[in-house]
This record gives sequence, C-alpha cells and structure tokens, in this order.
Amino acid sequence: MYDFLKPLEGLFEEKIPLLKTARTLQVLVIRQTHDYTIFRTEETRELNVVTLPRSANNPEAVLKVVMLASKQKAPENRMYARLFKTYATALGVTLEPSVLNCRLKDNLCRMCPRCVLFGAVTTEARQEERWNIKHRIEYSSAYSIEPYEEISELITFNAVDTATQSTGQALGVTENIRPIAHFPSVITLKSVTPEEFIFYLKTLMATKSYGAETRIKGDVVNTIVGVAGGFEEIITSLEYSLELAGKDWSSDPVTATEQILKKYGSFASMPDQVKILSKKELEELVKAVREFKITKEFIERLKKQAADFAEQAKKAASPERKKGR
Repeated sequence: MYDFLKPLEGLFEEKIPLLKTARTLQVLVIRQTHDYTIFRTEETRELNVVTLPRSANNPEAVLKVVMLASKQKAPENRMYARLFKTYATALGVTLEPSVLNCRLKDNLCRMCPRCVLFGAVTTEARQEERWNIKHRIEYSSAYSIEPYEEISELITFNAVDTATQSTGQALGVTENIRPIAHFPSVITLKSVTPEEFIFYLKTLMATKSYGAETRIKGDVVNTIVGVAGGFEEIITSLEYSLELAGKDWSSDPVTATEQILKKYGSFASMPDQVKILSKKELEELVKAVREFKITKEFIERLKKQAADFAEQAKKAASPERKKGR
C-alpha cells in the first residue's frame, strides 16, 4: 500500500477480481471551462440542456446545461490509453503488438489496463473469442451550477477567401458555453487496485480537452475536490451539483464538498464502511499523486494486473470451462 493511500485502506483490491466486489471509490471533481466549449449531441447544434431545481434548497425550475457522461468518459478513456502506451515506450516496457495496436472502438485488445478498467467488447466472429470485459469505472451526466442563460453564448463563424483575404457571408452560428462555467462531476471506480486509482487520477489531471470542436476550443480544467469510498455509491452527480448550487462554495470547494459528503454518507445503507477524506487528507493525496513518479516497475505492475485479469476472463469464457471439462 502506498503511504498516501492509507486513509482509504480496505477499499482497494490486491489484484483485479474476475467478479466485481462491493469496494467502491468516488472521485468528486469540479470541471471548469477555460475556453468556449460545446457540449452537444444533436444535429441541431444546440447545447444539451435540462430543467432542474435551482439548488437542493430552492425548488425554482431553471434550465441548466448538461455535460453528458459520454462527453466526460471519451477524452479520459483515450488519455488513459495514451499515457500508458507513452510511458511504457519511454520506460522500455515491452508491449504485445495487440496492446500497441489497441484502439477504440473496433480493435480492442482486451488485455491492456485501459480495456480492463473502461471495458472492452470483442468484434471477433469466432464463438470462442466472443468474451467481453465489463467496465469498472462509471460516469454520470454533470449539470452546470450556473443557469443556462448565464453561461451560454451564440458565436458566429465565417470563412476567409485566401485570395482576397476578405470574409464573405457568415457560414453559421454555434452555441457555446462561456469560460468559467462549472460542472460538478462524480466518477465512480469499483474493485480497483491502488495502481489503477493512481493512474486514473493522473489521467484526470492531465485531460484538458472536452466537447465538440476541440481543435479550436474546449479547454476544461479538472479540480479534484473530494474522495469518498465504501461498499456502495455515496452520492450522484445530480445531488452534488444541486447541493453546491445552494452553497457559497467558490472560496473553498474542498470544505464545501466534504460537508456534502458527510451529509450523504449518513444516508448510506452501510455508513460504518464509509470513508470520507478530510480537507487535509485530500490535499495531501492530490499533492502526492501529482508528485508521484511513474516508474518502469509501476507500468509493469499495471500491465501484469491487466494481463492476469484477461487470462482469468478468457479461461472463464472458454468452451471447455462451460462444458465442465
């Protein structure tokens, strides 16, 4: 066990289990836009919005912007794989060709750290190869603290004629989220090893591009403001967002988050198993993870954990095993 993870002792797995256990960790993050950002899924080019109470204590209905779970998972999913391969190459860790060529979504190797944490579905036609890996990391939609009207803006774009350097008629309009909008988010990790937890936190800190049109916009900074664990999920992203919206949280989001977690921890079905990091413990954890040096041994442990799990899963799914041979 790493010393800086001692406050969460008992919530990690020594190795990745074939079947998920109840050990659950939740990372609470405030995602803050640092550029104009687009969160949309519809062809109408409109932002995803939903009607919600203004806050947990104010039932007034207001429109809020939604950062869908898929828009959070995708960039972090890709970054997790990218960081692992980059570190492995730089540190001289040998990776199998299938791992090196693993990519979303139709060429997943089902044996690398990304596949065994984020999940993997095979596209192989052969029956004996058709086994999948269930995800152990879960996202849910994040809802803006600020109302839609306060953070949305229409931006017109047009094209420049390269010969005359003049602009013609406007090509269209995009609806954007303004900088310094806040999206509280809860990411849930289940049955993870200490190494997986550390590497995910580093991935979360490193991921900066979210939403559509990230080639020209979409900068987002993730600030980890809370960590809780137990044998169940303690809080949802919606609860967290509505609670923050009713507080003066901006000057000290970590303390505000700790108070919210203590409230929801008391609602748990097994409160004696709940662990909530204090402000000091959280700050020490984040500092330690940020300063943690990724070594060859660390990457090899991640690689071995994933490979061992994949071997277990393959054996469990084999035709001989199913026939009881």
